[in-house]
Amino acid sequence: LLRQEEQLELLERLDFVVRNVAELRKEVEELRNSLQDLAVEIVGEVRTHLEETQRVARRRKFPFSRERSDSTGSSSIYFTTSSRNPYTDEGESEGGYTTANAESDYDRESERESERESEDEVSCDTDESCGTNSVELPLEDQSRLSPEISLGQLLEQADRLHSGDEQDRREGFQLLLNNKLAYAGQREFLWRLARAHCDMWELTEDKDERRSYATGGKEELELTLQNWDQSAECHQWFAILCGQVSEQESIPKRIQAGYVFKEHIDKAIALKPQDPQLYYLLGRWCYQVAHLGWLEKRTVSALFEAPLTATVQDALQNFLRVEELSPGFSKAGRVYIAKCYRDLGNASAAVLWMDLAAELPGYTKEVKTYSALLLHPVPAQLGH
Repeated sequence: LLRQEEQLELLERLDFVVRNVAELRKEVEELRNSLQDLAVEIVGEVRTHLEETQRVARRRKFPFSRERSDSTGSSSIYFTTSSRNPYTDEGESEGGYTTANAESDYDRESERESERESEDEVSCDTDESCGTNSVELPLEDQSRLSPEISLGQLLEQADRLHSGDEQDRREGFQLLLNNKLAYAGQREFLWRLARAHCDMWELTEDKDERRSYATGGKEELELTLQNWDQSAECHQWFAILCGQVSEQESIPKRIQAGYVFKEHIDKAIALKPQDPQLYYLLGRWCYQVAHLGWLEKRTVSALFEAPLTATVQDALQNFLRVEELSPGFSKAGRVYIAKCYRDLGNASAAVLWMDLAAELPGYTKEVKTYSALLLHPVPAQLGH
């Protein structure tokens, strides 16, 4: 018989195995779906190539005589490799008939080809050139190339819409997209466009759309950081987008995103040490790392050399730093301060900060839920 400690260790190992098997099953299913999509794509490319090859073959001018098929309704043309005896009169007369028909078909095909070439020439003459630059954009696209507002006005309007309600943030995203061609080389414009992608991620319920918005914003900033590595805003929103992209990923990828998040938030704080938003984000990261589950901790120790280390006390210090820089900066920040104090066993301080959070404008479900937990705390052995 196993002792209680050994039984607990055995149960933990079994739980680890079960969770990994579930993760493996999920990854195998994703791989199967990817292979199916790849197979469909390959079949489509092969079919397209064959169709193009057949079209080219039909248009090619062969110097050999050709004959029709036996069916008078068929337009297919074959080489004259008849199975008849070529030395009989019947074969010669059939051959002469075939050649005459083939030449007639050949002439008609040549005429059609000439007509197509003349049409192409006419279409090219109507434009200044036949290149892609000769294509005229619709009026709405032309207006995007020549924006009516300056960059400063655009940025001011984007900031105002970002601070508004859901409809305002959607309008802000569309406003920035409409001016992307004109200001794609401006740092201040690009990080705001990435921020708008984050807004759309928050406003969208569909998982595929959320991932698309997060991935698009992340790709924008990956290129931006190559030129403007000293921009605190670029590092901040890149870190946030990395976290959003990894939302539906496996545990190892989410942990990897955690390392990237911490790296860029640290860079942003070094560049802009008086920004309360950055300390709030760092506090959230510390709080999540401090509450990693058993499986996540095992994954970190197995796959990564440098461990993710942070405590509830680290999170609390960052949230208090936010209040120091900007009192009342965030209702959620005060809720997290209350959470930290409760985790550290200071119930009176937790209640105080929940009351302070309730004083700030705006209602959140999190405030109501956590207030109930403070009034009716769960037993210690049940965890957080």
